[in-house]
Amino acid sequence: MSEPQGSDLMTTSSSGQLPGGSGVAVSLRWLRSTHPIVVTVLAFVVSVIVGGLLIVVTDSPTRKAARYFFASPGTTFAKGWDAVSSAYVALVEGSIFDLHAHGGLWQGLNPLSDTMLNATPLILAGLAVGLAFRTGLFNIGVQGQLIMGAVFAGYVGFAWRLPIGVHLLVALIAGMVGGAIWAGLAGWLKARTGAHEVITTIMLNYIAFYLLGYLLSLDGFKRSGSNQAISRIVDSNARLPKLFPAPWRVHAGLIVALLAAGAVAWLLTRSRAGFQLRAVGANQNAARTAGMNVGRNYVISMVIAGALAGLAGCSQILGTNSSITQDIDAGIGFTGITVALLGRADPWATVLAGLLFGALQAGGVAMQSRTGTPIDLVTVLQSIIVLFIAAPALIRSVFRLRGAADVGSQQLAKGWNG
Repeated sequence: MSEPQGSDLMTTSSSGQLPGGSGVAVSLRWLRSTHPIVVTVLAFVVSVIVGGLLIVVTDSPTRKAARYFFASPGTTFAKGWDAVSSAYVALVEGSIFDLHAHGGLWQGLNPLSDTMLNATPLILAGLAVGLAFRTGLFNIGVQGQLIMGAVFAGYVGFAWRLPIGVHLLVALIAGMVGGAIWAGLAGWLKARTGAHEVITTIMLNYIAFYLLGYLLSLDGFKRSGSNQAISRIVDSNARLPKLFPAPWRVHAGLIVALLAAGAVAWLLTRSRAGFQLRAVGANQNAARTAGMNVGRNYVISMVIAGALAGLAGCSQILGTNSSITQDIDAGIGFTGITVALLGRADPWATVLAGLLFGALQAGGVAMQSRTGTPIDLVTVLQSIIVLFIAAPALIRSVFRLRGAADVGSQQLAKGWNG
């Protein structure tokens, strides 16, 4: 009798040739399929391998050893392995747990705090991009929306005097309003004139950036007595409280981000408004035929996305920083796009993607300081991850995956309209 082949083996029940029962069969079938989670994990693995090759190429001792590769190939491989292993160990220790930290377990876990601190605004920015994706809109304007959210929240934080608790709540609401207004302009232009949201949001980014520069030159907004472009200090009553004692720096903005992810997940899957947003994103013509107001849903989607981006600005000015500077966005707006892509516009997957990118940012600093590896390689690694995530056909080809078409990649190819 010939051996069972391929799919025959996977569909064999526990009473047939496959030991371990149908549960094992289902697991093997799932692993051999092109499920989006499988593709994402494998894309990350490939990215790490490619990143390791880049580390080898940029490592000076390895390049020197390579000159004598044919005389002593083992030396070249040893130097390359040392460079890659030390860089990735430093990356992990700088983002999760530092084995060399003094002060016990709590001090050793401090890098995890930096990971969560970096991830907080990235999660909110990713949600802002992902929600617009689900409605068929490409929100490139998170940078401007974040800046306006920080401006509104920061002004309330340092110019108003309110009781403790109330001050923070009002500042958070103000930040959401600032981001919502800025994104709502792009949504309104899309609904009323058909202006493409990519163009309008990019232009609004420039306006917000230079408007912030102007505000930082005005008395009452600029810090008095300072010759630098920096705002007044936010009142302590409006600050997001720390979640843990020192030296951990993570603040309550992380809880806000998780609550926002839960709210977006509920909106998209459990509410009538979310159903309409997804329907418009899937097919605006069919949604219009069904009686849905496509333009109004565009505006609603962008307003909510802007509010989420405004919360990212709140995290920056009310939690991580205490004053507004020209670089308050810290590149979060555009990194949020890659977070949303990696999370495939799913709220909870976006949370995980934000944590991953937060870990890369936190660990990249340690990797550079301990091994001399350029921190720019971390940015390259992030880009490679997104590149492979956006090319699932390549991952399927490399690992010879079989199964149904990747639903996630189809959504990406359609502009995340699903």
